[in-house]
This record gives sequence, C-alpha cells and structure tokens, in this order.
Amino acid sequence: MKVPSNELRTIRNFYQNQLERIYGQAEASRLILILIKHYFGFDRSQLAVQSDLRLSESEMLKIHFAVKELLQHKPVQYITGETEFFGHTFHVKTGVLIPRPETEQLVDIIVRRFQNRSSLSIWDLGTGSGCIAISLALALSQAKVKAFDISNEAICLAKTNAEKLNADISLHQTDILAMNPAEEEKLDIVVSNPPYVRLSERAYMQKNVLNYEPEMALFVPDEDPFLFYRVIAKLANQTLARRGELWFEINEAFGKEIADICNNLGFGEVQIHQDFHGRDRFVSALKL
Repeated sequence: MKVPSNELRTIRNFYQNQLERIYGQAEASRLILILIKHYFGFDRSQLAVQSDLRLSESEMLKIHFAVKELLQHKPVQYITGETEFFGHTFHVKTGVLIPRPETEQLVDIIVRRFQNRSSLSIWDLGTGSGCIAISLALALSQAKVKAFDISNEAICLAKTNAEKLNADISLHQTDILAMNPAEEEKLDIVVSNPPYVRLSERAYMQKNVLNYEPEMALFVPDEDPFLFYRVIAKLANQTLARRGELWFEINEAFGKEIADICNNLGFGEVQIHQDFHGRDRFVSALKL
C-alpha cells in the first residue's frame, strides 16, 4: 500500500478505502476515525479543520501498521490498547476479553437500581478487564466491590485500570468454579458475565473474535453450557443477604434455562431482561 500524499485528508481516504473491502463503508470510516483520534487527538469535528495537515513519515507509519493489523482482523481495541466503557477509558490487551456495549447496559441497570442505597457490598465474578467492578465502584461510591478472575493476566490488567481510574476495588485471582465463600459474607449484589458461547457456535463468529480474544473467557462445552451459571448461582445463594440480587449476562438462546436454574435454587422475582437489540441478554434474581 503506497499512500499518494502525506496530507491527512488523503491518508484518511486512502486507508478507509483499503478497509472498506473487509468492513464496509460505515465501519471502515469509524475505524479510521478511532485511529486518528488515538494517534493524533483529533475527533470528527477537529479533523474537518485539520484535514490539510501534513504528517511526518513516522506518523504515517503509525496509521499504516494499524491498518495492516485491521486488515488481518485484529480488533481495533487491541491495536490502540484501549476502549471506552461506561464513560471511562479502559486499557485492554490480548489475552483479556474486550468489554462489550451490552455489558455497559448491565452496569447501567444496576447503577440505576442501587444508586440511592447508603451502603452496598458487591462481587463481580469473572472480572476480566475490571470494567464491571470498576464502573460500579465509580458510579456507586458507597459500594465495597470485590472482583474475581482465574486469569493472572486479567487481574493485572484490572489492577492497572483500577489504579488509572482511581477506583477502590479489591481484586482476587481465584477459580470461580472452586470458590468456598466465607459464611460471614452477606452481599447486596453478585454480578457476572461468565463464558457462555457454545463451542459449536465458533463457526458463526467473526475472525476478529476467534483469532484474537481469549477462548477461556468466551467458550463453554456444548454438553454443559450452564456450568458457570449453576456454580455462580449457588455461590450467590450462599453469600447474598436477604433481598440481595444476582445479575447475569447471558447467551440470548438460554434465558429460560438460566432463569430455571435460579428458580430451582429458591430465588424469587426471577426476570429475563432484553438488551438494546431486543435480545434476551440478562437475568436477575432476588434472594428471599
């Protein structure tokens, strides 16, 4: 790929055309704007003013190599090393799942429900980048938040994000499937976005997910797709205080089955909630 000019306008158009072959026009435009903002600090309105700016060779190479990685389906978040989530910029890296917009919606629901509580105790099981735990801690200043993950890489990244965003959370590297909670734990909220994609669904997934995001954070065996939900629901049943709430993000295909797990454990007011696409995406349950 040889750029015909070092003018920012020309560079933008040239690389956007390269990306359109894979991503389509709208997504290619979005990706180029993300790169320009990340490397040069220009948003869309500033770019209109600065479009005749001429870039140095080193600046051009930044865009060149970033686009090259995009053409290999690498997620833009892993290229820039960051993503926006619930109004905050989080560090992300390969080996840790990229936060999704649907998970932002889950955080928003919980914040709206609990924002007037004077004190809260929250567990986030399978924290990954720490996006749920940190966002809740920042939005609910009265909350004491603990976050758990089996991955040392995830715990280290969540620690970096918590320090960067000045969020007061407690991080614990542990296998959720083998946790033995202390009897004195009495929580107000247990929240989890556990692995829920069946291995058989791999064939329908995009290359940017399959080739780069951690399988451990995504997939469950077809023969036991509810493994994490059963274990986490039992943990919540042990640790939640009376009228404490369990919140799950779920595979849209299994809302009823996960609701049944909660009902069978004696939870009340079990509800399936839709995301902004109208798909079953969350389950909530009340400890009676």
